Amino acid sequence: MLTMYTRNVFSLLRNVRTRDLHLGNFVFSPVLTGTSNVPKTLSLTRVIQAQPTAVSTLQLRGYAKGKDKKKEKGKKAGKIEINEAQLREVINFDSVNDHMQKAVQQMRDDFVKHLSLRSTSGAIESLRVHIDGAEHELQELAQISRKNPKTIVVNMIAFPQTIPDVLKAIANSGMNLNPQQDGTTIFIPIPKVTKEHRENLSKNAKTLFVKYRDTIRDIQNNTIKKLKKQSDISKDDIFAIQTQVTAVADKYIAEADKILATKQKELVGES
Repeated sequence: MLTMYTRNVFSLLRNVRTRDLHLGNFVFSPVLTGTSNVPKTLSLTRVIQAQPTAVSTLQLRGYAKGKDKKKEKGKKAGKIEINEAQLREVINFDSVNDHMQKAVQQMRDDFVKHLSLRSTSGAIESLRVHIDGAEHELQELAQISRKNPKTIVVNMIAFPQTIPDVLKAIANSGMNLNPQQDGTTIFIPIPKVTKEHRENLSKNAKTLFVKYRDTIRDIQNNTIKKLKKQSDISKDDIFAIQTQVTAVADKYIAEADKILATKQKELVGES
């Protein structure tokens, strides 16, 4: 007669014989082991390596779709709508916008005045000189004339004490000029239009762009700094305004970048 233990084993076998047991990445089948004198016991023996199940495949497909959706969501998040009415309720948006716009316009003006292939007396005259925290045009400090087509003469006899500041302004003008001082007179040789001269002007254009880009970022950061000090605005509103202010700055920087690209093509002679 079958013992109670043996009956239980055969009952278990009837339930699992029709299917394999999936454990991890392997498939196991039930096998009886034992001797004639010892009740047979149930053990599991590995028989084959299982292929990925349909569930895993679906999970992978679902994960791939999830990544795609995440990318699409990220692209949509990149488009920030600027609500000027909302901005005006919290910050002085017109002032912020105006200062950023002026920075781009100032860069455009500097490109015209200081980055021409042929330096002119007019560009030298309007050159800005910083003296003791104040800004002056060079023509306010000196008499400017042309000695010949290749040389500009700057007579500093009226304000000789400002000569170091004038020399610095000319050297940093972005016009690729090398001023030479002789007493109270500064001679400015006009560079020949060589490939090297074109490349130097192009580099100077990039330097000016970086200067005005940083100006725009400073306006952005100062605005956000003041915004965060307002205790009557929720964190969510602060974040929304901050995001929009950054978007406004990005817009003007992108505009300045396009102006730079156009100017550099002009300077290096690309069509």
